[in-house]
Amino acid sequence: MTLDEINTPSWISEQFAGYENVTSSLPFLYITDRHNPRITASVLDKIYRNNGDCSPTRVAHISAAACFTARLLYDTVLNALAGWEVAWENGCQNWPGEDGKRYNDSIDSFLHGLRNLRNKSREKAKRNGRAVDEEPTMVLLIERAERLKDNLPDLIVPLTRLAELSQVRITTILLSSVRWEDIKPPLGASPDPYFIDIDPPSKPDTIDSLVFAFRSTSTTQARAGTQDRTYHPSLLPLYEQYVEHVYNVCSLYTTDIHELQYIAAARWPGFVKPVLQEQCEANEDGDPDLDGTCHELTLPASDGRMRLLKFFTPSLTVALDTLYPRLTNATDWAAANDPDMQVSDEAQSQTNTEGSIIVDHLPRMSKFILLAAFLASTNPAKSDVRMFGRGADKQKRRRRKSASPKKAGVQTTVAKVSQRLLGPTVFPLDRLLAILGALLEENDVENRPHDPCFELPGEHTDMELGRVHIYAAITELTYMRALHRTTAVEKLEGPPMYKCGISFWVAGALAKDLQVPLNDLMWDPV
Repeated sequence: MTLDEINTPSWISEQFAGYENVTSSLPFLYITDRHNPRITASVLDKIYRNNGDCSPTRVAHISAAACFTARLLYDTVLNALAGWEVAWENGCQNWPGEDGKRYNDSIDSFLHGLRNLRNKSREKAKRNGRAVDEEPTMVLLIERAERLKDNLPDLIVPLTRLAELSQVRITTILLSSVRWEDIKPPLGASPDPYFIDIDPPSKPDTIDSLVFAFRSTSTTQARAGTQDRTYHPSLLPLYEQYVEHVYNVCSLYTTDIHELQYIAAARWPGFVKPVLQEQCEANEDGDPDLDGTCHELTLPASDGRMRLLKFFTPSLTVALDTLYPRLTNATDWAAANDPDMQVSDEAQSQTNTEGSIIVDHLPRMSKFILLAAFLASTNPAKSDVRMFGRGADKQKRRRRKSASPKKAGVQTTVAKVSQRLLGPTVFPLDRLLAILGALLEENDVENRPHDPCFELPGEHTDMELGRVHIYAAITELTYMRALHRTTAVEKLEGPPMYKCGISFWVAGALAKDLQVPLNDLMWDPV
């Protein structure tokens, strides 16, 4: 699949329906697209080049980032309007015009080149038998127009008044992701443009564009005779569910269709690899279907699809962190992150066993952190004051009363399932530190060296909780998968949320090693 190019979506073409006839008579337009300016530029270029109007239209589509000098801009515009291709055979010469003059010395010579190009178009129309007074239409589309303010600020005013200065029927279109008020020259030197604001694409429109790229790739490969099983037409329903999941994961950070397509195309071969391997094993010969026509691929059931999506969700986040800032390319990333489902399933099954997480080598403070995380995931938050608070009777705790058997004939309520059986719940970082402080104050005071600087009860524990090694230990336990962070690292609002990753038996082994009465600290004891 093409990673750097995407087909024209229909949702944005509808916003320009009928504009090609109106904008041809306007001297200056300014289009703002904050989300997908590259797609808008390709749509405009296709609209004007495929204009069915009888009047000839010459289009020059340039980028202000590439044309960073005035001569580059003049030569690129004139070559595009004249249909001149710079080639090695003609000595890499720019468009010579009728007199062989250079039109890139100044703005005056550039305007002279535009008038010369118009006269040539009239002569060509006369030879073809059309009306001599027919004025050729020219369109100058400048993408990333905000770069003009940094590179060519003196050309903003002449470009916006290009039709007035050259006396040529030409329309200047500036396409940018910023507002016109941010780049317009001072003192009202430029005329007020005709504004067009492009609406952001919705979720269905974005998914339709990504799915349309899959169809185009599959059709192109079928016509060329190089059908790849990765883009087999029968995989289209699976790809639709896949790109919807990609959008749900990455839309919080970017909604650019090109970026989403880049990430989806990089992860798709590895995502569909288990399906293709299972299909090859199902065939008697086991040979891969290179042309994609011998066998129809059987898609996995809904539970198999959910299993695939759950397995590849962490890799989508990694792909976003690596490919979105272009730390590497998609091909190298896909090769480096090629998954092996069978080995991963075995590793996951080993991870879920009772003795898989080795806690013997952990420091004493890390063991206390894991024990505090287990209690935070098992006990409800409202029970912390009762279980860990210290009142008049320091050792007295009010636990949840165990359910007693009811007499026959008495109406009973539905028994509540223990939280230990339902699984761990998420908790904020400050709650973890509060429970950790209570555990250290109750069970670790005798093991600390005496420090005369701390005389008040709990003062030494509060100091320990603020040290860097506590947060470093939490981060290390997260990398070990003993703790699971449920919030994104780059999310600044709200405290970090975690979830315990150890079982009850591992927590019991930790409590026995630390000599902590775990059963007395649980709200719903075993």
